Amino acid sequence: MVIDEGARHRLHGKLEQVLGSAEAEILMAHLPPVGWADVATKRDLDALAERNRIEHDALEQRLLATFRAELLHQTRTMIFAMLAAMISLGSIAIAAARLT
Repeated sequence: MVIDEGARHRLHGKLEQVLGSAEAEILMAHLPPVGWADVATKRDLDALAERNRIEHDALEQRLLATFRAELLHQTRTMIFAMLAAMISLGSIAIAAARLT
């Protein structure tokens, strides 16, 4: 049975007759705004949790891969900079030794 707005309105009217206006409002506020088919089930929530876990794991792997790549790039840059500095200082030391 599909519940539409007309059926909800009729139910509200009947509840007002039987229970009173305030009680009818309270009860209607606790019903889902659309049919029960649109309400999430435990299975839906479990599937959502699993999908979120998978997406989280994938994001974590991408972040780790990016971090590792950047760290490798930084390490290579530092090694070549240190090597260039050592060669420069060695050349200066050799040149200074020849001058004396």
